[in-house]
Amino acid sequence: MTKTGEKVIVGISVGDLNGIGTEVILKTFEDARMLELCTPVLFANIKIISFIKKTLGLNVNVHGIDKPEQIAPGKINVINIWREGVNIEFGKNDEEVGKYAIKSFTAAVAALKEKWIDVLVTAPINKYNIQSEDFKFPGHTDYLDQQLDGQAIMLMVQGSLRVGLLTDHIPVNDVSSHLNEALIRKKLTTLNHTLKQDFRISTPKIAVLGVNPHSGDNGVIGREDDEVVKPVLKKLFEEGMLVFGPFSADSFFGSGQYEKYDAVIAAYHDQGLIPFKTLAFGNGVNYTAGLEGIRTSPDHGTAYEIAGKGLADHNSFKEAVYLGLDIYQNREEYKEITRNPLKVKEKQL
Repeated sequence: MTKTGEKVIVGISVGDLNGIGTEVILKTFEDARMLELCTPVLFANIKIISFIKKTLGLNVNVHGIDKPEQIAPGKINVINIWREGVNIEFGKNDEEVGKYAIKSFTAAVAALKEKWIDVLVTAPINKYNIQSEDFKFPGHTDYLDQQLDGQAIMLMVQGSLRVGLLTDHIPVNDVSSHLNEALIRKKLTTLNHTLKQDFRISTPKIAVLGVNPHSGDNGVIGREDDEVVKPVLKKLFEEGMLVFGPFSADSFFGSGQYEKYDAVIAAYHDQGLIPFKTLAFGNGVNYTAGLEGIRTSPDHGTAYEIAGKGLADHNSFKEAVYLGLDIYQNREEYKEITRNPLKVKEKQL
């Protein structure tokens, strides 16, 4: 996982400091082999990270820096983006701590835009305590969509299981009003390109889940699938995109149908995330596809109930780092292919 002989720089926003974010970050890099794959940079404050490390009894060395030029390969770098102390109370929902979660996140996104980090991995935030006059977004994805070029799509990933969403953080009773030809076309086109560029799948097959029970049963249980979804899928298929459906969502995962496709796209949040987390919880990764920058995160939240107890499982965060590195490498290879396809073909031969 290298770029012209140098390790990929992975920027990390620390999330809610009263949650398990810092714990899973430090546990991930407790394994020294991770530092052979990449160079981590935490956006926080060295004193805070040292305090949490000591409190949890974690055997890692952290390296405080003040500017990108000081990043040291082979170390867990912590760039100081604030100087003042923060009152840490594990397990507590604290608006003051939420402010620092956003300071960390927005600084890391700026670094990704400025290209002095290559990949961004975000630790969990509390969507309630981050709200302020300066930050009015329901979560990471919406802010990233505003800041980075492209069209964001939430894509949950675990191995060959990839589940995307047509709509994400909106109330269920608003789903139907959001679905239209432009949105469906945009999301599916973005997902199709993502599968080619970021996952190196040359001819992706995408399954689309129906909006209503049994995909509407020919209009008996709602008309959105027949009148909105099916016509768009037909047009995209005729244009050469391998999109199929809409499929009845209730049996799609239990019957193993998802294994026939490179990705599945659900109409709304819980329709996609409930089966995904049932199949992959603890190993899944949330990837914000469709953007110029690469951002991944673990598939869990702040877990206040176990914060500060040393009980957090870091596997999902480690998988988020792995996926970010894989996508970085795949994009570099994709750029090479699109620049000079004949040269790449010669290498393969």
